[in-house]
This record gives sequence, C-alpha cells and structure tokens, in this order.
Amino acid sequence: MTLEAGICPNGHVSYPTHPRCPECGEPQEETMDLSDERAEVVTWTTSTATPPGVREPNTMAIVEFDISHLDLEDTFVRALGQVTSDDVETGDVVEPVYVEELRDPDVGLKSGNPESQEWGGYRWDPV
Repeated sequence: MTLEAGICPNGHVSYPTHPRCPECGEPQEETMDLSDERAEVVTWTTSTATPPGVREPNTMAIVEFDISHLDLEDTFVRALGQVTSDDVETGDVVEPVYVEELRDPDVGLKSGNPESQEWGGYRWDPV
C-alpha cells in the first residue's frame, strides 16, 4: 500500500491527494509515494478520549517530509497520523509503517459492515 501525496503541474504537493490542488486549484495529475521516506515530527498530542474502536490513549503527530531534493515548487509536505509509540518528541525522525487495522473494525458506526471501509493505513514509527 502506498502513502500517496498529490502533485499539481505547478509543483505544489499535498497529502492526502485532492482532485484539485489546495494551493492553486490545478488538477493533481501526478502522485509521489512517501511510504519509503523519513519525516520529522512537527508537533504531536495524545488523546485520551478517542472515538469507538480507536486505541486509547492515541498519540498522533503532524510530520514533515523533506522533498527539497525534487524539482518541485514545494520543499516539504506534511501529514497527520498515529504514532506507534507514546515516546515521541518534536524533532524526532519517524518513518511510515503500514498496519492492517488503525481501528477495530468490529466497533463503531461501520461495525455491521466492516468490508465497506478500508481499515489499514500508516502510523509513524520513531527511528
């Protein structure tokens, strides 16, 4: 599974992808996979009041992927996600790791039909 960011013709990058670039409105016709890249924690928080089926406590972080080595207008792209550990600090380096279930498919609004939704995704794992 890929961790796709969208790229518009003007070199703006956003995660997740959008039909149109949030910066300029042009179609996002290209993508880049961030799943093999490392990122830096910009900020983080731990939630102790989570939705049904989500682990508690749930540590989340906004991370920044450095894409300055690419010939694009943007030099970084940010993403929000769960962290694999409660031991995380601003400035930590993380890498995305795929998990089969970000939440329990047997709990919550879609619990009667778990096949109707994708339950897997990426968490940030401190390096």
